[in-house]
Amino acid sequence: MKVYTKTGDRGTTSLIGGARVPKFHIRVEAYGTVDELISHIGLIRSQKIDLHIIETLHQIQIKLMDIAAIMASDGKAKKLQQVTDNDIKMIESEIDRYDAELEPLKYFVLPGGHNIPAFCHIARCVCRRAERIILRVNEETPVPENVLMYMNRLSDYLFILARKLHKDLEIREVFWITDN
Repeated sequence: MKVYTKTGDRGTTSLIGGARVPKFHIRVEAYGTVDELISHIGLIRSQKIDLHIIETLHQIQIKLMDIAAIMASDGKAKKLQQVTDNDIKMIESEIDRYDAELEPLKYFVLPGGHNIPAFCHIARCVCRRAERIILRVNEETPVPENVLMYMNRLSDYLFILARKLHKDLEIREVFWITDN
């Protein structure tokens, strides 16, 4: 299979199902941003971190590929993998597990201090952007509710993961504290 097809040379691309749309179409923006998130998570996964976290991030990448396919579908595609309640529960379980290890937050966290938690914060921001774009798609064509829930939980997971990694790396978190 060739990497280049030349079918997009005039600014259009095919959705799963066959419809051709401009490359700036909201669905292309959605799955492209999810793809960007998958790459950022791959960057986190490639660091020297706990093997359980690496495996969890791998499972998240697989689920995000499913979400990208849902976003890339014109509705005429064959059955696609869906986001299940168990997928959401897995994320929630990881959040609860790590949150129980951490000091309660009193202030906003300023990303930085070490590359690995900073990568998590970048991924969290990309996740929030993907979520916003998926919500725009949902305004035009209904998106499965579990996709919306998963993306929302995933950004929370990436935030708590950054905090956990700060703790694991024994690096002090920096907080936004104002004089007000």
